[in-house]
Amino acid sequence: MQFRLVRYFTLASLGMFALVALSLIYFERQQGNFFRQTGDEQRTFFGEVQQSFAKQQEESARRDLLTIHESGNVNLTRLFANALWEKDFAPFVAQVQAIDVDGCQAIADITDDQGKKAVPPEKKACFADIGKRITTLPGFKAIDAKVFDSMKKSTVFKIKVFDLRGITVYSSEHAQMGEDKSTNEGWRSAAFDGVPKSELTHRGKFSAFEGVVENRDLISSYLPVLDPGSSRIVGVFEVYSDVTPFLKQIQQTSAQIRATAAGNQQKLEAAGAENQAAVDATSHRQLATIAALLALLFGALLVIVKRADRIIQQQEADRAQVHQQLAQSEKMASLGQMVAGVAHQLNTPLAFSQNNILMVKDALQSMELPMKVAGRLSSILEDVEGDKVTIKVSQLKANLDKLQDGNVDVAMLQEMLKDVLGGIDQMSELVVNLRDFTRLDRAATTNADLNKSLHTVAYIAQAVIPKNIELVEEYGELPEVECNPSQLNQVFLNLINNAAQAIEGPGRIRVRSSAAGDKVRIEVQDNGRGIPDHVLPNIFDLYYTTKPAGEGTGLGLAIARNIVTEHGGDISVSTRVGVGTTFTVTLPVRQQPPLAKAA
Repeated sequence: MQFRLVRYFTLASLGMFALVALSLIYFERQQGNFFRQTGDEQRTFFGEVQQSFAKQQEESARRDLLTIHESGNVNLTRLFANALWEKDFAPFVAQVQAIDVDGCQAIADITDDQGKKAVPPEKKACFADIGKRITTLPGFKAIDAKVFDSMKKSTVFKIKVFDLRGITVYSSEHAQMGEDKSTNEGWRSAAFDGVPKSELTHRGKFSAFEGVVENRDLISSYLPVLDPGSSRIVGVFEVYSDVTPFLKQIQQTSAQIRATAAGNQQKLEAAGAENQAAVDATSHRQLATIAALLALLFGALLVIVKRADRIIQQQEADRAQVHQQLAQSEKMASLGQMVAGVAHQLNTPLAFSQNNILMVKDALQSMELPMKVAGRLSSILEDVEGDKVTIKVSQLKANLDKLQDGNVDVAMLQEMLKDVLGGIDQMSELVVNLRDFTRLDRAATTNADLNKSLHTVAYIAQAVIPKNIELVEEYGELPEVECNPSQLNQVFLNLINNAAQAIEGPGRIRVRSSAAGDKVRIEVQDNGRGIPDHVLPNIFDLYYTTKPAGEGTGLGLAIARNIVTEHGGDISVSTRVGVGTTFTVTLPVRQQPPLAKAA
C-alpha cells in the first residue's frame, strides 16, 4: 500500500499544531490566572500589611502613651510622696496598720459557676467596715483636703494609697477605702518587685476629683512609694490619669493611616487591573504571533514535504526501474547459464530430425516414377463398362517393374516422420517452457497454478544442474494463487540453482508444495554442504556473495526476497553445515494489500 506522505504529514502536522495551539491557549490562560492570582495575593498582602501597619502603629502609640503616662505618674508619685508622705501619709498609714485585718483576709473566696473566684458578701462587708473605721481616724479629712487641692485641674482623676498589707488606706473615691488588693497583680508588682504596673481601660462612668465623668479612657498605674532618702518600699500608689484626648488623637491618626492604606489599596488594584489587561493583551498578541508563525511553518514544511514527496516518488520510480533492470540482469544471467544445456537439448532432436528428413527426401525422390505411373494410370485404362475395366497389361507391367526396382519402404518412412514429430514436440515443449519462464510482463498479476510453475522451473533447471543431481518434485494440492508467475519462477529457479551449487558430487534436490489455510508453502531442500554461521546473516544482502569474482552477482537471493515480500509473503532458511539447507517461501493465496508494481 502506498504511503501518502503529504496526506499523513498534513493530518499529523495539523493535529500537532492544534495540540500545540490548545497547549499554548491553556498555558496562556494559566499564566493569566497566575498573574491575576499573584496580583490579588499581592494586593491582599499589601492591604494586610497596611492594616497591620495601622494596627501596629495604633498599638505602638498606645504603648508609648502608656509608657509616657506611667513615667509621668512615677514622677508624680515621687513628688506627691515627697510632699505628703512623710508628714501626712506616713503617720496616717501607721494608724491604719494598727487595725487588724487578718479576720477579714481569712474569709475564703468563693468560686462561681464558671470556675472564677469571687469575694463573698461577708468579706466585702468586713473590709467595708475597715474602710469606715479608716475614715474616722484623726487626720483623714486634712489629708483628703490636701489631695483634692493638689489634684484639681490636672489629668489625674483618682488616687489610691495602699499599705504593704494591700489594704486601701486612702482613696479619693471614699467608698473604695478599706478594700483588700493583696491579690492584685499590679499591687504585687509594685509592692514586692518595685516595678510599676500600668493598664489602659475605658470607663463609661467614673468618679473623679472634678466630679463624675463619663466615657473616659484612663491609665491606671500601680507605683511603689519609696521611703525618702532610701530604696525601701513603704507603700503603693494607684493613680488614674485621663488620656481620652490622646487616644482620640491616636485613633484619628490610625483612621488617617487606614484611609491612606485604603486609597493605596485602590490605586494598587487599579494598577493591577491595568497590568492584568496589559498581560492579557500581550498574551493575545503572543498567541496571534505564534499562530501566524505556526501557519508559516506549516506552509513552509508543506512545500518541503510536497517537494520531498515528488522526489520520493521519482526515486521510487527509479528504484522500480533499477529493480526491474536488476531482475532482468539476474534473469539474463540465469538464462546465460541455461544456454548450454538448452542448446544440447535442442541439438539432439534437431540432429536426428534433420537426418530423418534427408532420408525421407531421398525416399520421396525414388517414389517420383511410381507417382508418375499413378498419374498416367488413366491412359493405361481401357473403356470402362459397368463392372468391367480393360487394362493394357503390357504397359502396366513395365511401370510396376520400375516401382519394384526403387525398393521404397513406406512403413519406414512413416516411422522416420514420427521421430521427426517427436523431436519437434520436444523442441516445442522446451520453447513453451522457456517462453513461460522468461516472460517479464510487469502487469502479469493473475491467478496461477504454482505447481505448474514449479514444474516449468524444474524442467528448465534440469538443463542447468549437473546430471548427477536428482531433482525430485513433490507437489501437494494447491489453490490458485494471486501472483506474478514470471517473478515467482525467477525465485524458484534461483533457489534450485543455489541448491545445486551447494551440492558437491551426487546429490538430491527436493521441491515441495503444500497449502495451509489461506497460505501456500514452497520448499526447496538440498543435501549439500549447508551455510556457515558467519555467512547466514548476510545471504539476503544485496551484492553479497561467497562465490569467486566473476561467478556471482550477489543479486539472486536479495531479488528473491524482494519479490516474495512484494507478494505479501516471507522467505526463510534453515540449515545445518554438512547436512543441507531448506529455503521456505510462504505466500498468501490472495494479495492484501494489492501487489506493488513489479520491478
